[in-house]
Amino acid sequence: MKLQQLNYIREITRRDLSISAAADALHTSQPGISNQVQLLEHELGFKIFERHGKRLVDLTPAGKLVIDMADRVLLDIENIKQLAADTRNDQTGTLSIGTTHTQARYALPKAIKAFSQRYPKVHLNMVQGTPTEIAEMAATGKVDIAIATEGLGQFDRLVILPCYQWNRSIVVPPDHPLLDEKQLTLESIYHYPILTYVMGFTGRAQQDQAFIEKGLTPNVVFTATDADVIKTYVELGLGIGIIASMAFDPVKDAPLQGRDASHLFKTSTTQLGIRRGSYLRSYGYAFIELLAPQLTKHVVQTAIA
Repeated sequence: MKLQQLNYIREITRRDLSISAAADALHTSQPGISNQVQLLEHELGFKIFERHGKRLVDLTPAGKLVIDMADRVLLDIENIKQLAADTRNDQTGTLSIGTTHTQARYALPKAIKAFSQRYPKVHLNMVQGTPTEIAEMAATGKVDIAIATEGLGQFDRLVILPCYQWNRSIVVPPDHPLLDEKQLTLESIYHYPILTYVMGFTGRAQQDQAFIEKGLTPNVVFTATDADVIKTYVELGLGIGIIASMAFDPVKDAPLQGRDASHLFKTSTTQLGIRRGSYLRSYGYAFIELLAPQLTKHVVQTAIA
């Protein structure tokens, strides 16, 4: 049995049982992977994959156990490599962060600047995607840390920690009638054309729930993943925007005007996801604490373990 064979069967499973997709991901040949899988099955004395002709269609019951064990073995191998790198030099390396546009644009810059000053020789690799995409990347080890408001709970392999809380603002053109309202209510805004985030992004479900609880149907005419795009179309007069408060700057976003809406919606929590059982480099703990001071190394280590 070879570690390479375990890596092959794990990648096949990750790629929806496609040997060709696994070969592309691992930069090797499809026949080479197929041959190694057959050799492993012959050595074990049972089939890992159910087949229909030459096509893989499922994992056998024993195969599912093998994949789980292989995943733990390969994770431990990677942990040993990370431990060795940390022991040799804890000031160099790469930290990969998966996050959404809103977090990358508005929530992370301060922490990243402080981190870069403290660890100038550590390469920061930031990957943006949907909450589900970045959660999967963290669960499979493609990024070290995932940061998002939704999506992380879909993966049992992730340890999820609350990072920080935030709420929303209503953004309107400078002459909008809502600016004359003493205090905004859901009733006063729901019939205006609304521009906001797409479902699955930046607390949208929680936002919609507030209207549902009031028996109101908001007139959502435009959605986007990017607050900057939403603000652009508010400025063009398409409607009012509902965005994360951290995404509105009264100086930079002038002439748009912002109204606090934290009394209208429940607070949302941005979460941090780390692969369960993984070894996080020492500078990874430092980054987390810069972003969320309550998440000390001891707190994170205890959760991962």
